[in-house]
Amino acid sequence: MIIYKTEEEIELIRASAKVLAQAHGEVAGMIKEGITTRALDQRAEEFIRDHGGQPSFKGYNGFEYSLCISPNSVVVHGFPSDYQLKSGDIVSVDCGVLLNGYHADSAYTYPVGEVVPEVLKLLEETKKSLYLGIEQAVAGNRMGDLGYAIQNHVEKQGYGVVRELVGHGIGQKLHERPEVPNYGKRGAGLKLQAGLVLAIEPMVNLGTKSVIQEKDGWTIRTKDFKPSAHFEHTVVVRKDKAEILTSFEYIEKALQ
Repeated sequence: MIIYKTEEEIELIRASAKVLAQAHGEVAGMIKEGITTRALDQRAEEFIRDHGGQPSFKGYNGFEYSLCISPNSVVVHGFPSDYQLKSGDIVSVDCGVLLNGYHADSAYTYPVGEVVPEVLKLLEETKKSLYLGIEQAVAGNRMGDLGYAIQNHVEKQGYGVVRELVGHGIGQKLHERPEVPNYGKRGAGLKLQAGLVLAIEPMVNLGTKSVIQEKDGWTIRTKDFKPSAHFEHTVVVRKDKAEILTSFEYIEKALQ
């Protein structure tokens, strides 16, 4: 069942999204050579709890951490660890916040130190594809319009769009219907209606679209071990223009 949100519910998600955006900003300010991904996770959890929220991911189907931290060829669901970021890495940080009974979810991929231009372009084009997808999250459009906008843009750059993992509805549950693929055909799929809240999250690989799951049962990596980028916003479908509830504002301030 697809659950359309009332304005009151959207405001509750917006409140979660603000704490989430600020938590991302805290993490962004720590990303540098030598920092462990575990330290990033600890800071995010501390900040979220200090602001009255809970980390959405911690305990989700047995996941033990507050952040999914995915460096280089890890697409998503990477475990925080004692791995120290080094110059040339990229690292995706995916975070969710539960506050007042409602979740928000977003992700951002960072360059660390001196990253080669080819990989910086992957980040830039994946982020751009997120906003192209969001532009299609308007009442009356189809889910395929959203997926096509992302797929068409990144495949023109020669990148691979992951098929096995998709975005999702979000609200009182972290993952709700419908699924939000990052690929599709224009005019196909679910007709979007106002009040639908979606986590839109392109996962784009420098090389092949194919991925593998590691033995831990969580970590998803590119099959060819080339880098992957991941950006995500929580968005409300509206009549004329999609509304983005999450924000990269605090990230961008921290990176200045």
